[in-house]
Amino acid sequence: MKTEFSLTQLADPDIAEADKILRACVHCGFCTATCPTYVLLGDELDSPRGRIYLIKEMLEKDRPPTPEVVKHIDRCLSCLACMTTCPSGVNYMHLVDQARVRIEKQYARPLAERALRAVLALVLPRPGLFRIGMVLARLVRPFAALLPATRTTSATPSLWRRIRAMLALAPASLPPKGAQGGSVFPAQGNKTGRVALLQGCAQQVLAPRINQAAINLLTRHGVEVVLVKDEQCCGALTHHLGHDGDALARARANISAWLAEAGRGGLDAILVTTSGCGTVIKDYGFLLREDPDFAGPAATVSGLAKDITEYVSGIELRPVGAQHSDLVIAYHSACSLQHGQKITQAPKELLSKTGFVVKDVPESHLCCGSAGTYNILQPDIADRLRDRKVANIAMVKPDMIAAGNIGCMMQIAGGTSVPVVHTIELLDWATGGPRPGSVG
Repeated sequence: MKTEFSLTQLADPDIAEADKILRACVHCGFCTATCPTYVLLGDELDSPRGRIYLIKEMLEKDRPPTPEVVKHIDRCLSCLACMTTCPSGVNYMHLVDQARVRIEKQYARPLAERALRAVLALVLPRPGLFRIGMVLARLVRPFAALLPATRTTSATPSLWRRIRAMLALAPASLPPKGAQGGSVFPAQGNKTGRVALLQGCAQQVLAPRINQAAINLLTRHGVEVVLVKDEQCCGALTHHLGHDGDALARARANISAWLAEAGRGGLDAILVTTSGCGTVIKDYGFLLREDPDFAGPAATVSGLAKDITEYVSGIELRPVGAQHSDLVIAYHSACSLQHGQKITQAPKELLSKTGFVVKDVPESHLCCGSAGTYNILQPDIADRLRDRKVANIAMVKPDMIAAGNIGCMMQIAGGTSVPVVHTIELLDWATGGPRPGSVG
């Protein structure tokens, strides 16, 4: 793609990066076939190629974002399926992230939408506030039917529609709190490694059992696990809302905390059980590339970050018994894992090796509609994607559904009665842990 940025514009490292990304695009359109919003809506501007044109026009001419640009960028799930499909290696992730930051800085959204986004950015990254929010949502949910109904779908869902979606996602009850930051779980038997385990934000409130399963499996196989005390939200949630200042501040705080822990006791890896978080942590090196104090440390942390299945693939697991050998598991490949981190085979191979019958889901490349806060901000599209995903899962007639991301788990559980569990829960069960429960 030809670009016409001025030399002054190219002096900005972000514009220079955008220029490089745009020039890699050859207009082939392969991305349209795997883009969930284009598949659903059939609008060229709701495809990666269409959004690239809109972003190019906005950046190149240094124009404030228009309502049309904002509408189509907001509809993007950041599922990154386009990056898997692209034969030219266009880094759409970094381009759309830059567009979101510019929209956040230069576009005046309606007051109600600004308020909702501000609440999400405040509450979701803070487990204490998030827990309070879930309790309140549970109390309010019986009255959701009294909210004004939206008669037709809209390009921009109403505040009431979004509140309904938010209330629908709230679980009926919350589990007890899990292990807290500062905890250390010693290896059983001969110690073979030491790792930090990301505590997460929403996950530690909604499903602390996931990290507990990871701790159980790792310590059982000789790995010491530490929950770093001063760790924060990874920054993914606010990063995708365009709140770059908040996201980078959290990244810096985490880098300092993790490297301090590595200096005290050594770390073989920083493990992540929420793949959406893992994709962003692995990108810290890029996000802080221009920071003279953190560029090097950020690259170090990105190199240490691993998805839990990525790390466990290097461990010789010891399955116990065969009580689950006839269970059919539909494996849902989270977008952030298969497209963001290019981890596609490891989770399925681990499940198969430990005795489960693993089946791929048709259209596995298409997003389930969760995508961070997307199922709240774009509930109509998210619901359509969830229903399509659940229908495809039903085709393989599973006993359980496995996924590697809490957002996907909650989203899919909202449309099916089949238990939805984390991959690590099944692996823990197969190696001596408890039978996993269900989410939703």
